[in-house]
Amino acid sequence: MTYDQAIDFLYTQLPMFQRVGAPAYKPGLDTSIALAATFGNPQDLYKTIHVGGTNGKGSTAHTLAAILQAAGYRTGLYTSPHLVDFRERIRVDGKMIPREEVTGFVERYMKLGFDKSPSFFELTMVMAFEYFAKAKVDVAVIEVGLGGRLDSTNIISPCLSVITNISKDHTQFLGDTLPAIASEKAGIIKPGVPVVIGESEGDVREVFAVKAESVGAPVRYADDETLYSAAVAVDGDILYRDTPFGDITGALSGECQPKNAATIMVAVDELRKAGWHIDDRDVRKGFAEVCSMTGLMGRWMRISEAPFTVCDTGHNTGGWQYLARQLDASPGVKHVVIGFVNDKDVTSILKMLPADARYYFTRASIARALDEKVLAENAGALGLKGAAYPTVGEAYAAARSAASPSDTIFIGGSTFVVADLLTMLNT
Repeated sequence: MTYDQAIDFLYTQLPMFQRVGAPAYKPGLDTSIALAATFGNPQDLYKTIHVGGTNGKGSTAHTLAAILQAAGYRTGLYTSPHLVDFRERIRVDGKMIPREEVTGFVERYMKLGFDKSPSFFELTMVMAFEYFAKAKVDVAVIEVGLGGRLDSTNIISPCLSVITNISKDHTQFLGDTLPAIASEKAGIIKPGVPVVIGESEGDVREVFAVKAESVGAPVRYADDETLYSAAVAVDGDILYRDTPFGDITGALSGECQPKNAATIMVAVDELRKAGWHIDDRDVRKGFAEVCSMTGLMGRWMRISEAPFTVCDTGHNTGGWQYLARQLDASPGVKHVVIGFVNDKDVTSILKMLPADARYYFTRASIARALDEKVLAENAGALGLKGAAYPTVGEAYAAARSAASPSDTIFIGGSTFVVADLLTMLNT
C-alpha cells in the first residue's frame, strides 16, 4: 500500500465528519474502546492532558504542547481537523507523523478483520495513540473532537483536564442551551483529576461545579484569577504583563487569545503543583514560539501586509464575538472572503459582521459547504453587500484585485475555507 492509497482509504471508506457532517457522527465509546484494545490500549502507556471546550481548544492544546516541549518533555499532540495535510493531526515534538507510519497503521488495521465499523475520527485517533506509544512520548496533549462525554477521545485517563469555554455549536448533537452543551463538555471531567475551566458563569459554571464535586475533581476557574496586569498588542503579538511567569509575548494575537492565555497559565500552574518541571522561561518560549514549535495555523494568521491579509478558522458565534471586533479594528476598507458549512447558525454570525465591508461569498471544497449563492442571498437580506464565487481561490483573487494596499482582506467563516486558501497558497 502507498501513502496515497492509505489516505484514500481513510477519506473514502470511513465516515468522515469533516466531509459529510452528521452521518459520520458516532456518539458513544464502545467502538473506540474495542479498537484501542485491539491495538493494546496504547493510550495507557504515557501521561495525557485532555483539552475540550467550544472555542480556543486548538490554541490552548498547541500552546500547552509547546510549553511542555520547551520544558524538555517528549510531547505528542493530537488535534483536528487538519488544514493542508492529514498528518497535521498527529505530531510529536512538532513533527508530523511520518507517511510510512500512516501507511503501516492502515495496513495493520485492514488485516485485523475488526468486527465493528469505526469512523474516520475513531481510527485516526487510535493511530495517534499507537504512534505516540511507539515514539515513547512522555505526555500527549489530546484535543476533544466534538462534545466531550461521548467523544472518542474520552477513553483516556488524563492527569489534567481543561475546558476552555462554552458557546453554541453543534447544537444538533450537544443540545441547544448553554447548560446542556456544558453538560456534554463536562463529560471529560474524571474522578480525582484536576480540571481547569477557562470561561464560565451562571448556569454553565453550576454544571461544571456539580460535575466536579460529584467525581471529586479539584476545579479551578481561570476567569476568577488575575494572571496578568495587561494584555497589549505589540507588533502583531500580545504582550502579557506581570504574569506569574514574567512578561510573556504571545504569538497568537486574536482578541480571544487573552482568555486562552489565562486558561493556559492556570493549567501550567496545576502541572507544576503535580510535580512537572516547567520553568518560567519554558512558558515564555511556548507562548512566543507556539506556531513554529507545533505547526499551528489559521488563528488570525497573517498572509501578507499590503493589503493587510489574515485568515482565521473561527466558525461559530462564540468565535465571531471576538473576530467581528478585531475585523472592525483592522485598517482601511474590509474585503471579507467568507463561506460556511451548511449545519451552522449562519444568520446569527452574519448579524455580527460589519455592514460596511465588501463581501466575497464562497464555498469550500467539501460536500457540507453551504452554497455560495444561498449565502449571498441570506447575507443580502441582512444588508451585507457582495458577490458570489464558486471557489475560495476565485473569491480570494477577486478580493486581492479590488483591495488597495491600505485595506484589509479577511478569509474565514469556516475551517474549510481557510484550509482551501492555505492549500492553494502552498501549491
